[in-house]
Amino acid sequence: MSDSVLTVPAASSSLPSSLAGLVWRGGAMASGCAGVTPSGYPPLDELLPGGGWSRRGLIELLLQQNGIGEMRLLLPALQRLAGQRIALLQPPHLPQLSGLRARGLPPERMLWIRASRLSDVLWSAEQVLRNGSCGALLLWQGAVRTEALRRLHMAAQASDMLCWVLRPLAMADAPSPAPLRLALRPHPEGLRIDVLKRRGPSCAAPLLLQWPRLSSRQESGHALNAFMDRRLATPAAAAGTAPALV
Repeated sequence: MSDSVLTVPAASSSLPSSLAGLVWRGGAMASGCAGVTPSGYPPLDELLPGGGWSRRGLIELLLQQNGIGEMRLLLPALQRLAGQRIALLQPPHLPQLSGLRARGLPPERMLWIRASRLSDVLWSAEQVLRNGSCGALLLWQGAVRTEALRRLHMAAQASDMLCWVLRPLAMADAPSPAPLRLALRPHPEGLRIDVLKRRGPSCAAPLLLQWPRLSSRQESGHALNAFMDRRLATPAAAAGTAPALV
């Protein structure tokens, strides 16, 4: 009996054209139909599946510390939201209204949410995602159970909005359902970004995202307090603030 050869067609070619774009094969960069928003930094977009921040699912940013440039990193995408509201959930510092306004983010577009219990934080995040009245959610949170993150990821997948979860870098080894995880570290010229997880091939080398050179006045305006105010970071001060943000 002669040997027979079984020919198996490639996975993508055996699928209808309407479904081929939805299938991700390990080792290839994902390029599904889900919408993306450009990051505003072409070198970073080259590393992100689809060429930008996905509007479906969690995006996890793991920070060496707060205020290293994470808001500056997200600013171009936030500016693209064309008048949609932006939810800030549990930010480590109060939003600095004049700094936001100067960068094209009017305070009336900001939804600032503080909660005392983790269960309330997670409930608020799910409601924002399911309500659909915002264009983006930024959630600052430390340790969160994997099951809770999975619920948020599912809610984010069903929405059409940007959803960043900002956590300490110490959480890098903790399991997470987020399809995109980036580690952010400060660098004298900008921000070092390590791609820890993405729907695509592994990224061995970090990206050094260099900030454009600015004048001294502009540079001071891009400091953390242009977005968040360290001086009012305590819960007592926050509770006593007459908020333009809710």
